[in-house]
Parts: sequence; structure tokens; C-alpha cells
Amino acid sequence: MTRNTIPPYHAPRTASGDCMLKVWGRVNSVNVKKVLWLLEELDLPYDRVDAGMEFGLVNEPAYRAMNPNGRVPTIEDDGFVLWESNSILRYLAAKHGSPLYPASPAARASADRWMDWQLSTLGPAERNLFWGMVRTPADQRDMAAVMAAAKAAGECWAMLDAHIAAHGWPFIDGEHMTVADIVLGCYARRWFGPEVHVPGMPHFPALAAWYAAIGARPGFRRWVAVPMT
Repeated sequence: MTRNTIPPYHAPRTASGDCMLKVWGRVNSVNVKKVLWLLEELDLPYDRVDAGMEFGLVNEPAYRAMNPNGRVPTIEDDGFVLWESNSILRYLAAKHGSPLYPASPAARASADRWMDWQLSTLGPAERNLFWGMVRTPADQRDMAAVMAAAKAAGECWAMLDAHIAAHGWPFIDGEHMTVADIVLGCYARRWFGPEVHVPGMPHFPALAAWYAAIGARPGFRRWVAVPMT
């Protein structure tokens, strides 16, 4: 299958022919998926431009002027340019007054905590599992690195499984979903996906129940549940 399995979404135009929100990024990027899922939750119109990997664009001067990292996603919202996926989620949810980014300082800090944990701990732990099993040809895989990553990722998911089980909540921080569920849900798709399954991966009952709950969301089904490439 091709990498771009979902056709670009073109937002309804304003009277002037412009769209306020533009997203650069390929749909098979986990970080782009976060943003697209949130936009589905917020029901916001946007335009998306394929960028990164086989689509190029990210090393062109105009793109680097927006995002010096040369990565995706990048958004432009009515003239405001922002990169870093978790920051984009915070910004969009806060701008539109969504309860996905709670107003309470404690609840907001907790959501921030899990989003930062994805960046600092979970993402690096599972990187070689995803890249080894999905983006590396079978005859070129370093299975020692893959198995080490599966172990490290499992230790991370065990922490979240214990957190959810201890509280009995349907979502990470309570009765209602937050941006933290979106961020970690995109990574959980990798853990639970058949594309990355290797022998010995543990089963986490509380985590699986949470994953089933977020998996029912239309944004998850459209952008995250699709085959990984």
C-alpha cells in the first residue's frame, strides 16, 4: 500500500477563499496523527499539505523558515506558525476552549505530565520497536534491538496500566478524555498493533480497556487505526 493512504483534506473556504488553519505533514507520522485526531475532535476546518519522507518539502528554505527542525507537523493558524506536535495540541485545544485541555491548573498539569512523559520516556523507549518492525525490511532487522525496545516499551506501558487500574478511570486522568489520551493513544496503536508484535510482549488489561475506549473515537478510527507504514 502507499504511504499516503488517506487523501488530503481540503477545508471549506472563507468568503475570501482562505482557510485559517494549515497543517504540513504526512499522515503516517505519529506526530501528525496526534494533530489530525485533535482536529477531528474539535471539528475544525483545515488544509493539509503532504510533507516529510517521500514527500520532501521539509528541507526547502520556505519550510525551514517556518520550522528550522525540518520535521512535521507544522501548522499556520491565521498567521501564527507553530511546530512540535504536543505544543500544537495544547495551543489548539486552549484556543478553542476545549475541555480536552482542562482549565483546572492541576488537571492541566497532569495532562502536561503525561504528554511530557511521552516525549522524554515512552517515545525513546519504543522507537526501535516501531522502526525495526515497520520501517525496516525483515531481512535487515536488528532483532536484538527490537526485543530490547519491546522490553523497554513494555516497562513504560506497565506504568500507565498500573495508573489506570489504580483509579478505575475510563481515561488517563478521569472520566473525560484529554489531550494526553490523544498523545498516548497514538503510541498505544503501535504497542497493540499487529505490525509490531513480537514474542513475549506482555498483556495489560487496564491499558487494553482504555485503548478500546479511545479506539472508538471517530478521530482515532480515521487517522490512527489505519495500517502503519
